[in-house]
Amino acid sequence: MKTLDFDAQVTAALFDRTGAVFALGDGAVVFESGERAEAHDGAVLCACVHPSGDGVVTGGDDGKVVWSRRGESMLLATAKGQWIDAIDAAPETGLIAFAFGKTLSVIDVADIAFRRDFVHERTVSGVAFEPKGRRVAASTYGGAALWYARIAQQQPTLLKWAGSHTGVAWSPDGAFVITTMQDNQLHGWRLKDQRNMRMGGYPAKIRNTAFLSKGRLLATPGAQGVVLWPFEGAQGPMGREATEIGFDEASLVNLVAAQPKHGRVAAGLTDGRVWVADPAGQGLERIKAEKGASIVALAFDAGTTRLAWADEDGQAGIADL
Repeated sequence: MKTLDFDAQVTAALFDRTGAVFALGDGAVVFESGERAEAHDGAVLCACVHPSGDGVVTGGDDGKVVWSRRGESMLLATAKGQWIDAIDAAPETGLIAFAFGKTLSVIDVADIAFRRDFVHERTVSGVAFEPKGRRVAASTYGGAALWYARIAQQQPTLLKWAGSHTGVAWSPDGAFVITTMQDNQLHGWRLKDQRNMRMGGYPAKIRNTAFLSKGRLLATPGAQGVVLWPFEGAQGPMGREATEIGFDEASLVNLVAAQPKHGRVAAGLTDGRVWVADPAGQGLERIKAEKGASIVALAFDAGTTRLAWADEDGQAGIADL
């Protein structure tokens, strides 16, 4: 296991096609190889892997969207006077979506002149591309809006549910949209009929979500263990109960990580521990057993053979599984 110590808080941990990458609160992007790119004049607020798989794209409180590769950074877009709060990329179409204020913007890495700006009534809190990369979802107060990423003049499909929605995700088959909410619950919609799915009962806020096992399971934090919702079949989790693995009354799961094609799930706990499990198997593999500051960044590589994490004190690690 490789350990790292950063002088700034880690905003995100990711894997591009060559290794682990960490985005930092001081505006830097640091690669596993030790190379560092000074991406932003201020904090990195969000990050995703570039559509090409080479390097990462970050949004900052300087209003810039930047592509960082080993030792170099390239400005892709700006939102003057605004913070870039959320970002996502679609490898299938080469598009990048990012949010600032009430606006969702889409750019194309193959066409520097292409940009679409979609304005909402309320602040956009999260963005996510559908698996095919043609539509993009934006979470906001009162639900989510679905846009066709390349069409300039359009009315979005509105998925409505009262309350503050803080993040958004698509199921791997594109049939469901899921949002995290401010009040310790998830909400979902089956897109073919916009049927609502209430997914509650959490003791804490749900900071992220991750699909695994070919999209048959959705993993979430926000409880004493990892909560797993069944998504197999046309009904998804409707009328079915969630299960929980790795229950530990002494701590809460702060973040989860998974990859849709694989069966492993990782958990980063509020007491600094990290574990990995296969819900179809038995037991947990303790990757970081010692306690410490809360885990604030967690990511698998594409094959779930490597795991990266960081805590709120800037301590980070990379493990081969």
